[in-house]
Order: sequence, then structure tokens, then C-alpha cells
Amino acid sequence: MAALDLQEQEQLDALKAWWKDNANTLIGVLLVVALAAAGWRGWQYYQKTQAAEAATLYAGFVKQVESGDGKRVNDAAAEVMERYPRTAYAPRAALVAAQVNEQSGDAARASTQLQWVQEHTGESGLKSVATLRLAAILLDEKKYDEALKQLEAKHPAAFDALYADLRGDVLNAAGKRDEARSAYTLAYDKTPESSQYRNLIQMKMDALGVKK
Repeated sequence: MAALDLQEQEQLDALKAWWKDNANTLIGVLLVVALAAAGWRGWQYYQKTQAAEAATLYAGFVKQVESGDGKRVNDAAAEVMERYPRTAYAPRAALVAAQVNEQSGDAARASTQLQWVQEHTGESGLKSVATLRLAAILLDEKKYDEALKQLEAKHPAAFDALYADLRGDVLNAAGKRDEARSAYTLAYDKTPESSQYRNLIQMKMDALGVKK
């Protein structure tokens, strides 16, 4: 029994010695874990608060869009983009504002907003829409090489037809008719048979002497 008590005492002494040597490190690790957990909860709360505030601001932006005043639309979009760039509302505000600017003939401002969407959104669908619209602007400006470069970007399969069709438009405008035919054929093949969009592509193919 005495031997067992001695063994237990030795273990206790060893534990005390280990604690003395490692207590600060262990406490530090536990503190980091606790702070990380608290930080995560705080981040979640911050995210929810940010989203709620951004939603309110975005609702105000929508009202400005309905007003039809380009300056007010751009100012409201800029506020959402600057204050809440990491929310889902910011890229949507930028896309809508870009459309307003395209319609009013301000291609430069629209391009800047579309590029902002490309750089800030994590949603592949929104990024693909921004890329398509930017490529279309570059096509209108006869910047064919830049437009084609945009259309080389990765995108969801659901956008294959749209990308191929616009690529055909750019190539056709650039005088590359053979390549345009191939692009339109791909666009046609990627478009569901039930879609009316196929008819538009078919018209482009007919104009280039491609029959399906």
C-alpha cells in the first residue's frame, strides 16, 4: 500500500512539475480557442447585421431605379457597393446600375460596374452575366480581341450557349466567318430544342450559310 502511495505521489509530483512548465502554454491555447469561438459567434452576428442593413439600403436603391434618375441610381448603387461589398446585394446593385447606364449610353460607367462585379462576387452566375454584358459592350466598341478574351472565362455549363452565341457575334463582326459558324453551331447545339432562342441562332447561321 505504501508503495502504491509512493507511486501515486510520484505521479502527482510529475503532474505538478508538468503543469508548472506548461500551464502558460495550455492556458494560452485554451484562451485562443475561446476567443476563436467568441469571434465566430461575433462574426455571425456581424454578418447578419450587415445583411439586414444592406437589405434596407438595397430596397432604397430599388426605389431609385424605379425613379428613372440615372444619377440617383448610380449614387445609390455606389453606396451599397462601398458600404456592403461582401454582401449579396452589392453585385446585384452593380449589375442593375450597369444596365441603366448601358441603356442611357454610358458604356464606360457600365463597364466599370461590371468589372466590379467580376472582382467582388463569389456567385458564378452573377459573374458570368457580368462577363457576357461586358463582352457585349466591348463588341459594340469594336474591341474584338478584348471581347473574345472575356468570353474565355470559365462559366457554368448553363451559360455555354450564351457564351458561344456571343462569341459567334464577335467573330462575325471581326470578319472571321468560319470561326463564327462554328461558334453559332455550338450555341445552337447547346440550346434546348424547346427554346425560342434557337430560332435567333438559326437566323445567324442561315446568314452565314450554315444549315441544321
